Amino acid sequence: MKRSISLLFLACLLVCNASAQNWDINTLHKVNSWDGKFIRNYNKVISRTEPYIAIGVPVAMALTAWAKHDRELLKDAVYVGTSVAGTFVLTYGMKYLVDRERPFDRYPDRVHAYSYESSPSFPSAHTATAFALATSLSIKYPKWYVIAPSAFWACSVGVSRMNEGVHYPSDVLAGAAIGAGCAVVNIYVNRWLNKWLFGN
Repeated sequence: MKRSISLLFLACLLVCNASAQNWDINTLHKVNSWDGKFIRNYNKVISRTEPYIAIGVPVAMALTAWAKHDRELLKDAVYVGTSVAGTFVLTYGMKYLVDRERPFDRYPDRVHAYSYESSPSFPSAHTATAFALATSLSIKYPKWYVIAPSAFWACSVGVSRMNEGVHYPSDVLAGAAIGAGCAVVNIYVNRWLNKWLFGN
């Protein structure tokens, strides 16, 4: 009886895993197939903006704080910057731990790569750092004119990575969850960091 239950459980796991993989590649295939000059150019540009915006925003905040001698803005810059940096380190560690093959390598007949990446696929580091930036900015500045454009940009980065053919939807969803989660956890880390850096 126990053996039958174990076999049934294993069969269910295999079926669920196959369904999840089918959903992953089928969804990616649809998003990767979105065509047209505007869509391709938009996704290419959005995908390329991620490292510049994710690094540039906290650096610009820190430089402005330094120029204005604004201690609170500097604290915000440290929080946003460490949220993005922590997310980047975590996602790259996970990439090489999981070592998932890129979709354009795994399914060359279904996925066309519009850009190439050499690192493993899971999770999406571009999406993770975009969501870390968007979430940390939204936490520090909870105004609609900060939340709406930063959330739109972060979601666009995730979609662009699929349209470019370099990430599965599950890579993007995991990246979004990791980025947002790191920004939330970093609130508590920065309480200690502020005491160490600023004495309060």
